[in-house]
Amino acid sequence: MSPDRRAALEEVAARVPDLAPDGVRVGIDGVDGVGKTVFADHLAAVLRAAGRPVVRVSVDDFHHPRAVRHRRGRLSPEGFWRDSYDYPALCRRVLDPFGPGGSRRYQAACHDLVSDKQLDPPVGSAPPGAVLVIDGLFLHRDELAGVWDLSVFLQAPFAVSVARMAVRDGSHPDPSHPSVVRYVEGQRLYFGVCRPWERADLVVDASNLDAPRLPMSR
Repeated sequence: MSPDRRAALEEVAARVPDLAPDGVRVGIDGVDGVGKTVFADHLAAVLRAAGRPVVRVSVDDFHHPRAVRHRRGRLSPEGFWRDSYDYPALCRRVLDPFGPGGSRRYQAACHDLVSDKQLDPPVGSAPPGAVLVIDGLFLHRDELAGVWDLSVFLQAPFAVSVARMAVRDGSHPDPSHPSVVRYVEGQRLYFGVCRPWERADLVVDASNLDAPRLPMSR
C-alpha cells in the first residue's frame, strides 16, 4: 500500500465515531469499478490495527433474485438502479442489528449472485462497539437515509471506473458501449435523484488508487 493511500485511509478511520456499546455503521459508496471493496477492506484493516473490532459486509451479497433484478428488462438502467438490491433484508439482517439498541447479531448475506439462490447463513455476533464496514452501490439512496454513522463516497470519472471494471470483469472499457450502458446510466439516474456526494460525510477522489484524496468533507 502506498504512503498516500495509507494516509487517506487513516484520515477516514480517524473520523469513525466511537459509539460503544452500540455498533457503528460505516458505508463506502461509489460507482462500479471505483474501488469500493478494496477501500473498505483496507479501512477495516486500519481500524483493526487501531484495536477496533470490525465486521465486513458487502451489499453485493444482498441482491434480489434475477427475476426481480430484470423485471424491467435485462438491459434497463432504471431496473439496475431500482431493483438490484434487497434493502429490507439488508436492514433486517445487518443494519438494524448494528443500530442504536441493536443486538449486533447479524447475517452477512441473503443471496448468491452466481447461483441465484437465497441464502440463510449462520448468525454472527459482534462485540460491543464493533464497526460495521459496508461497501456497495447506491448507499445514499432514500431507503438508507439516516443509517450511517459515517458515510464515504468514492468519486472518479466513468472513463476511469469503467476501465477498471473491464480489467476486473472482462467487460468493455468504454462507458458508452451498449454492454455497459445499463450500469453507467443506472448510476447516472442515482446521481440525479440522490446526489450522493452531497449526502456523504466524506468525498474521496479515487481517480488515482495509489493516492486517493479527500477534496471535501462536511
